[in-house]
Amino acid sequence: MTPHLQALTFDANDAPRLARFWGDFLGWETADDHHDGIQLLPDDDTGFRMRFLPTQERKTGPNQMHFDLTSTSLDDQRQVVARALALGARHIDIGQRPEEGHVVLADPEGNEFCVIPPGNKFLEDCGFIGALSCDGSQDVGYFWSRALDWPLVWDQDEETAIRSPHGGPKVTWGGPPLMTKTGKNRLHFDIAPPADGDQQAEVDRLVSLGAKRVDIGQGDVAWVVMADPDGHEFCVLPPR
Repeated sequence: MTPHLQALTFDANDAPRLARFWGDFLGWETADDHHDGIQLLPDDDTGFRMRFLPTQERKTGPNQMHFDLTSTSLDDQRQVVARALALGARHIDIGQRPEEGHVVLADPEGNEFCVIPPGNKFLEDCGFIGALSCDGSQDVGYFWSRALDWPLVWDQDEETAIRSPHGGPKVTWGGPPLMTKTGKNRLHFDIAPPADGDQQAEVDRLVSLGAKRVDIGQGDVAWVVMADPDGHEFCVLPPR
């Protein structure tokens, strides 16, 4: 059996505040976290949790991952933006053009996300969180397709996208040119083996697919820190 995407984890300077923003914005409930963090539980078909872990490191550049959020009408898009701003988000400029139609915002710690205008065919059946948009190569899209056993739903011009067979958001990689990686990513995947699975066997399988173990100063912890073929970190949790 293949692992499942347990969570999208945020490094946060103020984890309670950031979790409160996203929980209020998405309408998700909080849950206990066994590793000094805070979890949000989806109330829709998103399929993975959000986790917020405390860090002293400050954000220094654009994230490698961001949410693309959908809207049903221009009025709905305005309302989504207004709700985010009221909760503590802000407008940011990343070079987007007015004719593109999407609104680029940042959460209270500067993590970017986009509110997409209505009529986007690529995201039309994906729910409010339409996609997790990632900087990454075609090869890394292939890697994650094999790692999670999620089918490719887009593979064109070195851009790739995968999606769980159960639905939910798409995960996309934009292809070249890639951003220069300057340190540990503030967002990363936590994946977990099946309940009856073996963590080391899963690590070995991922290495065979092109991942590698990395040391980010994690010390003696229960999870294994790895990097995908583009060098972006993720964690393999122990089975529960």
